[in-house]
Amino acid sequence: SGAAVLASPVLDQLAWFVTDGRQQAKKAGAAGLARSPEELETFKRAYRKIPWRPAPLLLQNVEAYLGIDAGSTSTKAVLIDREKKILAKVYQLSKGNPIEDCKDILGDLQGQFEQRGVQLKILGAVTTGYAKDMLKDVIAADAALVETVAHTQSGLHYYPDADVICDVGGQDIKVIILSNGRVKDFKLNTQCSAGNGYFLQSTAQDFGFDVAEYADAAFSAQAMPEFGYGCAVFMQSDIVDFQRQGWQPHEIMAGLAAVLPKNIWLYVSQIPNLPKLGSTFILQGGTQHNLAAVKSQTDFIRSRFAGTGIDPKIIVHQHCGESGAIGAAFEAQRLHLDMGRQTTFIGLDAVQRIEYRTSRNENTRCYFCKNKCLRTFIDVKTGTNAAQAPIDVSTHIVKFPDAGAQTVRMKQAPTEEEKKSPDFESKVPLEAGEQRLIIATCEKGTVEDVADMKNIKRGLDALKRDYPNLVEVSAKKVFMPVTLESVADPLPAPRRLMRKKTRAKLLERSARMQRRDSARIGMPRALNMYSHAPFFMAYFQSLGLRSRNLIWSDFTAEEMYKEGAKRGSIDPCFPSKVGIPHVHNLLYHKHCEERPLDYIFFPMIDSFPTWLDNVQASRSCPTVCATPEAVHAAFIKEKDLFAERGIVFKKTFLNLENTPLCARQMHEDWHREFGVSEEESLRAAQCGRKAMDDFQTARRKEARAILDRVESENSLAIVLLARPYHNDPGINHEICEEFQKLGYPVLTQDSLPIDDDLMDRLFGEEVRAGEIASPFDITDVWKNSYSENTSRKIWAAKYVARHPSLIGLELSNFKCGHDAPIYTVVEEIIERSGTPFFYFKDIDENKPAGAIKIRVETIAYFLQRFQQQMSPAQAQNAPWASGPAPRPGAIQQTAKARAPRAASVA
Repeated sequence: SGAAVLASPVLDQLAWFVTDGRQQAKKAGAAGLARSPEELETFKRAYRKIPWRPAPLLLQNVEAYLGIDAGSTSTKAVLIDREKKILAKVYQLSKGNPIEDCKDILGDLQGQFEQRGVQLKILGAVTTGYAKDMLKDVIAADAALVETVAHTQSGLHYYPDADVICDVGGQDIKVIILSNGRVKDFKLNTQCSAGNGYFLQSTAQDFGFDVAEYADAAFSAQAMPEFGYGCAVFMQSDIVDFQRQGWQPHEIMAGLAAVLPKNIWLYVSQIPNLPKLGSTFILQGGTQHNLAAVKSQTDFIRSRFAGTGIDPKIIVHQHCGESGAIGAAFEAQRLHLDMGRQTTFIGLDAVQRIEYRTSRNENTRCYFCKNKCLRTFIDVKTGTNAAQAPIDVSTHIVKFPDAGAQTVRMKQAPTEEEKKSPDFESKVPLEAGEQRLIIATCEKGTVEDVADMKNIKRGLDALKRDYPNLVEVSAKKVFMPVTLESVADPLPAPRRLMRKKTRAKLLERSARMQRRDSARIGMPRALNMYSHAPFFMAYFQSLGLRSRNLIWSDFTAEEMYKEGAKRGSIDPCFPSKVGIPHVHNLLYHKHCEERPLDYIFFPMIDSFPTWLDNVQASRSCPTVCATPEAVHAAFIKEKDLFAERGIVFKKTFLNLENTPLCARQMHEDWHREFGVSEEESLRAAQCGRKAMDDFQTARRKEARAILDRVESENSLAIVLLARPYHNDPGINHEICEEFQKLGYPVLTQDSLPIDDDLMDRLFGEEVRAGEIASPFDITDVWKNSYSENTSRKIWAAKYVARHPSLIGLELSNFKCGHDAPIYTVVEEIIERSGTPFFYFKDIDENKPAGAIKIRVETIAYFLQRFQQQMSPAQAQNAPWASGPAPRPGAIQQTAKARAPRAASVA
């Protein structure tokens, strides 16, 4: 029977696969990481790691600055002197506890000096990395520096001509794009682990290799399988498949190294055109110790420059693993020497005495809002009184610029009197000498007492009063009822001698007009309604409809989007996709259960009124204009849900820029419903146009007051360069609110004041020189001016470029076909004037809170530095001023370099 089994066709096929089939499968793969031994040797010589040795210490007492990078998979610490020379550094893999890791590495640093009999004095300490806020409070560091800034400062110090910094860490990948010494843009991957350091390390360990052996093993592969870039789950599945095909561990490791740059540039960054970023690339992060990963990255980057005639410079940071810690140490030195900050650091000895206990259970749950988030309490004993005092939001949030979103807060142990107070209660009591670190998802959760929470809320409310956010103000006020006189015709009064047919028509119209008193109209709070809502409120109210019967859908929210987006498919851009959820919200609106809607009105608005001169047209985005048609189709494709609920869906096509035409269009769609005459419709449309103008005038008046204030205070305000629907908190992901919390008032581009004195001071010189016809002319920078919201953004960019107290912040959505052509135009207009410019592009339905927080912290840091550099004594040394430095407090044409001419940007 054994012979029969051995002779079976199945075993013959298996024997063939073991001996020959695997080799044929390998032929379908790629060659190894190097085409030849000579190429590999050349690469190793060019990127050989030069051992670092600390300089000899000539003094017995050394003063130093400490930088700590608390990463997800490793912890790093660096000591530098006053001249930014590295005195000592430590790198160790994380044990999963930032406090223990911090104690270990600082103990190691201290030991390095004690062994040589040197007394070490820390003049400043700064933390960075994912655990920066927690460690800052535990060791009372001077600041918690956002990691993008830390890596930027380190990279630019050693390589000042850097265009791009690529940091590949344990859990994340950061691609930092630089301009004039500051972060222009960055891409961040914090969720998927595909291709990062930990993925490579864990794969090597699974195959029995130490991570230090990865490169030699990968370089030994003569062939390797080709992985598809993307999700780590799929890549893990690919590893199993490749093993089944006969690929050996060292060959699979080579394949993983080869796919790393594709994950960085095509999956995470989505930037296939690398030459547009610049030509000098700095590779940082612990993963760059792996020469196999470096080889694949250098080959990939150079392949993208093929045919350009440019030879890119690709440099591995000489301290690639500790680059973040070095940047943090540089910040500690700056705070001490430049800002006169005296350190609050508890000291190296006190760090070793730290005791702590962690609680994360039902006793730590927050009940200050409906989310009921679970929090983490870390109760710390440092054995010193030097720890940071509790943060008081009610004072002024800018007083604590390093606290970020302030989701970490230190609380002192209660006094005996507090313990006796009936108001004091904690489900996790603090022991004597302990301080509580509360890690939560929002400011409210960082306290336990209701009184403290109310104090935080009062502080935030005070911030909103002191630093208005006109994005939020506009979003709320634009949908409010308007106050106006009725322009409706009196009810027809048929006379006895009137012809029967005429009398019937009058009675019919009278019945329709009487419906105005009770008819309920629902309107989606979406798209360009964020600028045109006053028109429709005034139009209907002036005809006699009650304001309480004009119902708006709720503001865009994640729950609403998920509930309503299941129906139909609209996939051009996020703002258009929310059209279906908003109509769904109106159909099933909780306020409409007892009193159902009669109509849902979602107009297709084709053109807008404009205040700009010499534009070709003032059209809306065609995708936005046609969204109501697509939304309507989504609700009737299987069965007519509107008819089923007795609701009439109206999608009137409108030209708002032509009031008489708009009046006729509204009359055609509404005269059958409410007996609207053509004369009535014209009067109502005129009321609507006035309501829109009044709304805009009110916002401009508010903005003028803000501008006058920031000018007098030599401070800054942010202008949101965005489309009207970016006022929706569900579309803008509340980014503007984060800047408001940091003490920056926020203006919308439509609220920029146009008073004569301002227009003359900002644009007068160019008008008199004949360069533009009026202050509202954009033909000098943009000829193709047919899209109204596009033209307004470009005009607002010119405004920001000329006003020394304004900063540009652009928002745009993924797949926005009208914003894409002007990205470079807007950027050049603003940056060539020496004005900081930042942006959040490709916003979609996902709200990456971590990435948004990092980006806001990064922008806030550079804005603080900008304000410091722009002081009268330091303005001439501003590192990122490409033109004449702005002079806060004086609006003059010479205060900022002019925007580029049309020939250079359009």
